[in-house]
Amino acid sequence: MQPVAAALSPRSRRGEAGDGASESWAAADPDAQLSPELLTEVEAVASGWMLEFTCHCLCRHFRDGRVPDFQRSRDAAQAIINGLPRITAHQRKAVNLCQFLARIAEGKSLGYHFESDQRISPLESALSIWTLLEKEESKLEKLHEDIRRLILIQAVAVYIEKGYYKEASGVLDRLDSEPNKTLRMKLAMIINRRDPYVPFLQNFNYNLLVDKIKSYIDDFLKKSATNFLIKAAMKEVEAKRLEGKASQDTPASVETNHGNVLEMEQSNLEDVHHISKRSSGNARRQTLRSHIEAHTPLNPEMAPFPRIKKRGRTSACRNLQNDLQNLKNNAETSSSRLTGRKKQI
Repeated sequence: MQPVAAALSPRSRRGEAGDGASESWAAADPDAQLSPELLTEVEAVASGWMLEFTCHCLCRHFRDGRVPDFQRSRDAAQAIINGLPRITAHQRKAVNLCQFLARIAEGKSLGYHFESDQRISPLESALSIWTLLEKEESKLEKLHEDIRRLILIQAVAVYIEKGYYKEASGVLDRLDSEPNKTLRMKLAMIINRRDPYVPFLQNFNYNLLVDKIKSYIDDFLKKSATNFLIKAAMKEVEAKRLEGKASQDTPASVETNHGNVLEMEQSNLEDVHHISKRSSGNARRQTLRSHIEAHTPLNPEMAPFPRIKKRGRTSACRNLQNDLQNLKNNAETSSSRLTGRKKQI
C-alpha cells in the first residue's frame, strides 16, 4: 500500500495562482527585536499549540456527533498541518489522529478518496493510519485490537452492502499482509455468499466501530486537556463571563439607588409641607397670643376683653404674612430641587 497522504479533506480543491503583483508588504521593516530566525522558531511553537488545540476540538466534535463543527475543525487542522515546517515526534500522534478521524467520518462514502490510488476507500486508508497509531502505544489493549478488527470488517462490508463484490475482494487482496488470517478467511466466505445481511456483518457494524473509536478518543481528550491554548482560552472566557455578569448587575443596582434617593426626597418634601403647615398655625397663634398679652391689663377686672389698637393689629398681620411667605418659599424651593433631580435621572 502506498504511504498515507497528509490530506484530511476528501474533496479536491483548486489552487489559485498568483496574479504576479509585487509583494510590497514584504518590504516592510521587521521588528528590530524579532529576527527572522527567532520568528521562525516562535511560529513553529505557536503552530504546535494550534495543532494540539485543533486536534482536541476535532476529537470533541467527532465524539459529540457535531458534523458541521467537525468539518470546520478538520479544514483548520489541514491548513495547520500544511503550514508546519516539519512534524516533530511529539506532533506525529496528533497529525495521525486527525487524518484517521477524517477518514472514519467519510467511511460510508465510496466516492471520496484520500489516496492517489483511487481504488483505496476511506476505511482502507484509515486502517493504514491506525497501524501507525498502534505503533505509538506503549502497550496495545483490547480496545486497539477491537478497533482494528472492526475497521477491516467495515472496509469490506461497505462494498458488500452496495453489491460491489469485486471491489470487496480487491480489499482483501490488498490486505494480504493482515495478520488476522482467520478474519480474512471469514470475510472471503461472506463475499462468496453474496449476502449483505449475514448476522456477522450486522453484529460488527459501522456504528459499533464509531462507538469503539469514541472510547479511544475519551482517553486522548483526558491527556490533551492540559494543552496551553485550552487553558489560556478557558481563563479568557471565564474572565469575560464575569465581566458580562458584572455589567448586567450594575444598571439594576444604580436604578435601585436612584429609586431610594427619590423616595427619600419625596419623604423630605412631605415633611417640609407638614412642618410648614404646623409652623404657620403655631406662628399665627403665637402672634395673636403675644398681641393679646401685650394689650391685656394686669388686672383682669379692668377690662374683661380689651380692644386692640388699629396700628398694633396691622403690624401683627404684616408679621404673620411675612412668616407664612417665608415658609411657602422654602417649600417651593425644595419641590423645584426634587423635580430637577427626577429629570436628570
